[in-house]
Amino acid sequence: MATRERPLSPHLQVYRKQVQMMTSITHRATGICLAAGALGLVWGLLALAGGAEHWAGFVACAGSPIGLLVLFGFSWSLAYHLINGIRHLVQDTGLGFAIPDFIRSSWISVIGSVVLVVLAWGIVLMRGGQA
Repeated sequence: MATRERPLSPHLQVYRKQVQMMTSITHRATGICLAAGALGLVWGLLALAGGAEHWAGFVACAGSPIGLLVLFGFSWSLAYHLINGIRHLVQDTGLGFAIPDFIRSSWISVIGSVVLVVLAWGIVLMRGGQA
C-alpha cells in the first residue's frame, strides 16, 4: 500500500469555490459578527444607563470613522444573516434544492443584503444621522 500524504477527506483545497460554498461560509461568519456586535449594543445600553458623560463617549466612538465602519459592517452582517436565514427556512420546507435555484437564492442573499443596507444607510444619512 502506497503512503501518500493526502487529506483524509475532501477539503477547501479540493473543491472549486462556488457561490453556494461562499454563502455558507459567510453565513457562519456573519453569525459570529452579530454575536460580537451584540457586545457593542450592550456597551451602548450600559453607556446610556451610565449618564450623559458615558453616553457622549459611546457616541464619539460610534461616530468616528472606524466606528462607522464597524456599524456598517454590523448592519450588513445583520441584513445578510436575515436574508440568508430566510433562504434556509425556505429550503427547510424542501424547496430550492435544484442547482439553478440554489445558485439564484445564493445571489439573492448577497445582492439583497447589499441593497437593503445601502437603502437603510441612505435613509439614515439623508436624515442627518437620525433614523
